Amino acid sequence: MATRIRLQRHGKKNQPFYHIVIADGRAPRDGRFIEKIGTYNTLTHPATINIDFDRALYWVETGASPSDTVRSILKHEGVYLMKHLRGGIAKDAISEHEATKKFEEWKQEKESKVNNVKREAADKTRTDNKKRMEAESKVRETIAKKVAAKYAVEVEKEAKTAEAEEITTEEAQAIEVANVAEETPANVAEETPAVVAEETPAVVAEEPAVAETPETTETPVE
Repeated sequence: MATRIRLQRHGKKNQPFYHIVIADGRAPRDGRFIEKIGTYNTLTHPATINIDFDRALYWVETGASPSDTVRSILKHEGVYLMKHLRGGIAKDAISEHEATKKFEEWKQEKESKVNNVKREAADKTRTDNKKRMEAESKVRETIAKKVAAKYAVEVEKEAKTAEAEEITTEEAQAIEVANVAEETPANVAEETPAVVAEETPAVVAEEPAVAETPETTETPVE
C-alpha cells in the first residue's frame, strides 16, 4: 500500500483549514485516512502549523510519501532535518548529543525568524491602522467643517430674516403712530363746538319759562 502524507481540506468557503493526514494513496483527497498528525491554517500570517513531530518523523522514516505542500511543511518544522541527523547517528558520523545540539540551534534560529516575521506583520498592521485612522480623522474634519459652514450660513440667514421682520414691525408701528397723530386734531375740532352749541342754548331757553306767582289779596274780615 502506497502511504501518502497530504492535506485534507476543511473549513468554510473562502476560509480553508487543513488537516495533515496519513492516507492510502488510492483514497479520495477528502475521504478516509489512517491517522491525523496535525493541522495547517493559511488564514494567519505567518501560517499556523500544529504537528505531532514524532509521528510525522515516524511516517517519513517508514517511507510515507508527502505531497509537495506537506513536504514544505515538514521541512519547515525540521522533520527532514531530524531524519538526516538520525541517519548520521546510525552511521556513527555524529553523536546523539551533537545531533541534538545542532537541532536545537536550528530550532532557535527558526523561531527567531518566525518572531521577526510576526513582529514585522504586527508593525505593518499598526502602521496600516494608524494611516487608516488618520485618513478617517481627516474625512471627519472635512465633514465637520462643511457642516459648520452650512450651519453658519443658516444662522446668518435666520438673523437677517429676524432683523428684516423687526424693521418691518418698527416701520408699521411708526406708520400707525403717524396716522393717529394726523387724525387726532380733526376729531377734536369737529366734536368740541357741537357739544357747546347743543348744551348752552338749552339752558338759556328754559330760564324765561319760569312765571312770577301773583300776590294774593286778603279779604277783610267783618
